[in-house]
Amino acid sequence: MTDVVQPRSIRFAASDGWELEGDLYEGAATKLAILISAGTGFPRQFYHNIATYLAGQGATVMTYDYRGIGGSKGDALARSGIEYADWGRFDTPAAVDRLQAAAPDVPLTHMGHSVGGHFIGLMPNHAKIARHAFVSVGTGYFGGHHLRNIPSELYFWWGLGSYSLLRHGYIKPVGGWQGEPLPPKLFKTWRRWSHRRSYFQPDLGNTLAPHHYDKVTSPIRSWIFPDDPIATPKTAADLLKCYPAAPTTVVMRRPADIGVKRIGHEGAMRKGREALWSEFWEWLAEGGSTLGQHPE
Repeated sequence: MTDVVQPRSIRFAASDGWELEGDLYEGAATKLAILISAGTGFPRQFYHNIATYLAGQGATVMTYDYRGIGGSKGDALARSGIEYADWGRFDTPAAVDRLQAAAPDVPLTHMGHSVGGHFIGLMPNHAKIARHAFVSVGTGYFGGHHLRNIPSELYFWWGLGSYSLLRHGYIKPVGGWQGEPLPPKLFKTWRRWSHRRSYFQPDLGNTLAPHHYDKVTSPIRSWIFPDDPIATPKTAADLLKCYPAAPTTVVMRRPADIGVKRIGHEGAMRKGREALWSEFWEWLAEGGSTLGQHPE
């Protein structure tokens, strides 16, 4: 039985001065700190249930909105100039420091959902993180996704996306996009990366420099699901190759393994997936077991 934990909202600044908003979930007897980094277009409130669960196990948990999203949106999204890499270079590092200040005497760990696992190598303070749990993390390369998903992705990139940029100046939640509004430069970078299997790797020597991908040594365990059309075995493996110095393992879980009908790309974070959450907790808190995994 876990304790009921009520979050408190906080504001903190990234190193370039951008004001960010987050929520702290503080367990009664904190023995671990867990930062939850969201997927693209997901507001921090989406992670409320899993954050509450983890705090009830004995963690101080922090969720936060990247710049341009939710409480960290700022003004004039269409003219913001926000780039995809800003989330990793500025926002996640600031969240790590803020969580460390809230829970200074316990190990600091990280759960990245989708793009939340992409930008560890841009963080100047990545070494503060003891271990990572990746959940539905794979590259955005559409050619590595489920075949049935490709038409909707091409529609998103070149139909809805192009129209929304022309009509609104940013990606507005219309026409099938159910996520938060997205800044224009960020969307265009995401689209460009997602049209090549190498994803962001060709940019490591130019627009993503300086970076620390080859210096990340904290262990990563990556959970993927066969009904997730995006984080497939192929794209998950390609993403993990971006962290050549980190020990990595992959865990495949089918919906039936945890007694549900669907997991998909976002379902691991939804209520009713406590069987999965207990695995995440075991890994982050104690390093977990080696059953059901294979090294990458």
